[in-house]
Amino acid sequence: MTSFPQAAPPSRNTSPSTPDKPFLRTLAGLPSSRPPLWLMRQAGRYLPEYREIRAKAGSFLELCYSPELATEVTLQPIRRFGFDAAILFADILLVPQALGQGLAFRENEGPVLEAIRTAGELVRLDPKGIHQKLAPVYEAVSRIKAGLPKDCALIGFAGAPWTVATYMLEGRGSSDHAAAKTWAFGNPAGLDTLMEILIEATAAYLERQIEAGAEAVQLFDTWAGVLPEQEFRRFCIEPARRIIGRLKDKYPQVPVIAFPRGAGVLYDGYAAATGADVLGLDYTVPLGWARDHLWPKTVLQGNLDPRLLVVGGPALAEGVHRLLRSFPERRFIFNLGHGIVPETPIRHVEELVRLVKGAEVSA
Repeated sequence: MTSFPQAAPPSRNTSPSTPDKPFLRTLAGLPSSRPPLWLMRQAGRYLPEYREIRAKAGSFLELCYSPELATEVTLQPIRRFGFDAAILFADILLVPQALGQGLAFRENEGPVLEAIRTAGELVRLDPKGIHQKLAPVYEAVSRIKAGLPKDCALIGFAGAPWTVATYMLEGRGSSDHAAAKTWAFGNPAGLDTLMEILIEATAAYLERQIEAGAEAVQLFDTWAGVLPEQEFRRFCIEPARRIIGRLKDKYPQVPVIAFPRGAGVLYDGYAAATGADVLGLDYTVPLGWARDHLWPKTVLQGNLDPRLLVVGGPALAEGVHRLLRSFPERRFIFNLGHGIVPETPIRHVEELVRLVKGAEVSA
């Protein structure tokens, strides 16, 4: 396997004061008595208070674009569980919608977009005015930051260009990503054009989130694992490198988490190639391999299987302890290997929090 091109070393936290939030301390490589804890999709349908707000909003998109309601659902799991970080409630497909692509969320079907079928249709995408369309998201970031406990950090996020492109080209979620992979193999120049649009829009979107108060950002590349190595380098590594490089040029003190889900052995070298400060691991990554190949090089985040939260009991406890034993020192953030599923019992999340917060690890 060929090595990835190396990005410039990521800038670590250069704030004049020492971070006092557990999450930010770990990202800065500072000692901690336990790993900080947050969960992907920690605001969502498993919470009755979320379902109440979702019904009040009228639609998922109206919820995303209401600063007041998006703030409330972001803060709900912080109040209930005391996580060490909150993550902005939004959706990765707000960016293509802001670019002018039609988007709707249908009950029991998920997102549906006006699919882009040919390179000529890319002219439909207009980056002018995206900040005006996404202004409610930036307002929500500011509101969330003001409402957080003093020891809780705020994470902003965006979808990585490849993952967002799969939805834009397919018109919906897909099990085989046939349309997107056809572009990657058959029309890579056309896909490069779309990538250029998304790199610029995504970087600008994350910059505005940071300006509004995000203290770290995460780049979700949910479908990174469907590409072979060469295409992975071109459509996952290179866009992430450019986005992270731009963020680091402007905000060197703000950590960037990258989550190339399903990357397998291609996780090795990803952080160095992109400049990411933290590497989020999906639940298929072997812990021993991650400890030996990845952990010496970067801060890791993950990777408990979300189904263990559904099952609970001894299986959950063993999964949590296995992770804590595998990464017994700093440079580790406890999280899932993907998002919480709706059927997760609240009492199991409470047990997870108790297990992680009760664990004392050596600094």
